[in-house]
Amino acid sequence: MTGLHDGRADRVDGGLVDYAIVVWRYRWLVMSVLAAGLCLSAAVSLLSSKMYEATATLIAPKEGTSSGLLGNLAVVSGLVQQAPNVSVASMTPNRDMLVSILKSRTMAQSLVSRFRLQDRYRARYAEDAIRTLEDRVRILVSKEGVISVRTEDTDPQISADMANFYINELDRLVARYSTSEAGNQRAFLTEQLAHAKVALDGAEEKLRRFQEQNRAIALQEQTRGAIEATGRLKGEIMAAEVQLQVIRNFATESNPEIIAIRGRIEEMRRQLTRMESDDGALHGQTQRGKREFAVPLPKVPEVGIELARMTRDVKVHETLVTLLIQQTEQARIAEAKDLPMVQALDRAVPAERPSRPRLRLNIALGGVTGIFVGIFLAFLADYVENWRRGQRRP
Repeated sequence: MTGLHDGRADRVDGGLVDYAIVVWRYRWLVMSVLAAGLCLSAAVSLLSSKMYEATATLIAPKEGTSSGLLGNLAVVSGLVQQAPNVSVASMTPNRDMLVSILKSRTMAQSLVSRFRLQDRYRARYAEDAIRTLEDRVRILVSKEGVISVRTEDTDPQISADMANFYINELDRLVARYSTSEAGNQRAFLTEQLAHAKVALDGAEEKLRRFQEQNRAIALQEQTRGAIEATGRLKGEIMAAEVQLQVIRNFATESNPEIIAIRGRIEEMRRQLTRMESDDGALHGQTQRGKREFAVPLPKVPEVGIELARMTRDVKVHETLVTLLIQQTEQARIAEAKDLPMVQALDRAVPAERPSRPRLRLNIALGGVTGIFVGIFLAFLADYVENWRRGQRRP
């Protein structure tokens, strides 16, 4: 057994020696290929266009503050595409959403248009320019959650401008496609508020003209208080109906909030009916809960009734405008919280040295490749020489 192992070791050693002899015999070929590889890699590196890399970083907003925006922004046609490494049911939806926008076709088209990349890349079609841009841009996410945008271009200033444009355009797109729940509420309430203000101006103008025509008519203090109480209640009912309409845009009738508002509206309507009934009285209450007045509406004179109705209409619209202003401000605050703001951590600056080509690395790779190719050619030449010798033998 020992002799068998020794024999195998001798054959292995002999084979290695034979290989070394072949390489040494054709060392001129190996060295020539090595020199050619070094010269070729150096020439390619020196003649290639220098590329400059710029990096801009941003911080994704905290999770859990913009679910409304993310759910709607993700379905905007052509904007958010399914990007690599971005899951559908992700634990970091804000960050994934921003990465998807950065990698979207909409973003690429904006850069192609802004920097005239179709001419700069000498691309025949815009699609070719977009593909070239995608090859020169990398969107990376660190384990800490910081998003990096790395761009490359032959001009260091253009490279930095492109990286910064990504951040600016991302902020613009997020704001542009913000169709969140709070945003819809704010827009609807703003529209209703504008209508309510117009109605209030009309009611005030109508009351002013009536008072100018009937200067001798004046309401008693108790009557005025009762009318204002009725107007306030009507205004609260109208504001609650607007709020109910807003909530119905995103919730079903079985929603607890809708049920609560409907119950409150019904209760206020019953109270208003009692206050406006012929047999009832207009009841007002102080902050302590005690009755302040009780004046039946039919007891007011005819001209006074008209004045009372106009006064009540003004109070209705005043109350409605006041409540709508409050609701609009609340919706605006909710929308601000709902909108993930793009926070730039570092702006890109022009690079002082090129990132590509890497001369030393390319020469090293060329040298290693030249050695292996030279050794392969040496064994090939040895094989051809042995084959020719065999052909010459009789």
